[in-house]
Amino acid sequence: MSKKHPIVVVTGSSGAGTTTVKRAFEHIFLREGIKAAIIEGDSFHRYDRAEMKVKMAEEGLSHFGPEANRFDKLEELFRTYGETGTGQKRYYLHSQEEADEHNARLGTDKKPGEFTPWEEIPEGTDLLFYEGLHGMVVTDENNVAQHVDLGVGVVPIVNLEWIQKIHRDSKERGYSAEAIVDTILRRMPDYIKHITPQFSRTDINFQRVATVDTSNPFIARDIPTPDESFVVIRFADPEKFGIDFPYLLNMIPNSFMSRRNTIVVPGGKMGFAMEIILGPIIDDMMANRG
Repeated sequence: MSKKHPIVVVTGSSGAGTTTVKRAFEHIFLREGIKAAIIEGDSFHRYDRAEMKVKMAEEGLSHFGPEANRFDKLEELFRTYGETGTGQKRYYLHSQEEADEHNARLGTDKKPGEFTPWEEIPEGTDLLFYEGLHGMVVTDENNVAQHVDLGVGVVPIVNLEWIQKIHRDSKERGYSAEAIVDTILRRMPDYIKHITPQFSRTDINFQRVATVDTSNPFIARDIPTPDESFVVIRFADPEKFGIDFPYLLNMIPNSFMSRRNTIVVPGGKMGFAMEIILGPIIDDMMANRG
């Protein structure tokens, strides 16, 4: 951890709501004039898209486990950034548009599904912001979480997460229902061992809970909307960040407390809740930098 070069992590699986919290942080950074070094979790995968397809077929690897990721490089980045304010990053190219952008910037000829070369984070950033699967991961070999100043978990209840994955993979990627179920089953050991434990190490968790029947996610016809959900916000240590629960209850209509460290808000207020909770924490981080 570092007061001068703080590290902020948003961890959660694809489709969990990490985009919403990333957008909330972007609003905070823009409003406060904060220059952040943005790190994407996908860039620390061990294999590119073509290599990973082979590994999945031959060895049954999943993106959740250490065999498919460079936890050593991620921990090295967090440690180095905390010490010096810089470190090595790269980009995973999801689309042709991203490939064109980075090829033009770097003079390379990379294709979608490949990585850009490693490069140094420019000096002068105010904090490092990571969004991905493994921001709070700990294994026998690597402890990424120990370097994090603010860890935020974003995770729906598991049936809702499966519904979102099934609909996304079916509609956007054209996968069959059988293939999606096979993927869920193949990933489950790594999910239990490497993804779930991270949410016990985070400072704040945002968990979306549907208020409609999701008991059989494999036959659900649609994804529950934000208005058909609550968001359970749990603070590991409310005093650490001076969380003012009466203020939050007053600011967020129809919110309530379910435990001494937990507030529940309507699903449609998730982004707003994130901004009014996380904004003051980031402000304090910047003030403590000196």
